Amino acid sequence: MTSADAAPAQIHLLQITAESPQSTLAHARELLLEYGRFVLAQPGAGRFCFGTLEKEAAELPQSYIAQGGGSLIAYADLKPAGFVAWRALPETLESIAFELKRLWVRPESRGLSLGSTLTLAVFDRVRAAGGKAIYLDTAPASMGAAHRLYLDLGFEPCPRYNDNPVEELAYLRKCI
Repeated sequence: MTSADAAPAQIHLLQITAESPQSTLAHARELLLEYGRFVLAQPGAGRFCFGTLEKEAAELPQSYIAQGGGSLIAYADLKPAGFVAWRALPETLESIAFELKRLWVRPESRGLSLGSTLTLAVFDRVRAAGGKAIYLDTAPASMGAAHRLYLDLGFEPCPRYNDNPVEELAYLRKCI
């Protein structure tokens, strides 16, 4: 059997909750920290605060639930493969808006449409919460595939909306 004949990966998404098994929480934390190490390895990321990310990971799932959002983990063939989170944004920015955070797909799981699947799942949850818009920031130079994905999913450039210290970010918004 060639790789072209291989069966497609079985994808499962799980929302991370306080009741999630410890193994799921450990997988989610591992994926979130991988994301952080990737960001730190990129040019211009010198001001990225890994300590803040470590705290987010240690406090999963509360780190996003407490901010009016949540997080999801993707498994491909029962192996942890991707992660995404979202949180509510202050009403001073826009009424009922959320921010997409920390989208990460392991390199060996890329090509399975997990980035799209995770992002679309966040859209569903934001809509269910009455959300009107989703914002995000990304680094097109180092995260080109993610930037293209966001544009393909209908995100459009918007003014800077946060105080992210990482240089050369693109700020995007999508109406839901």
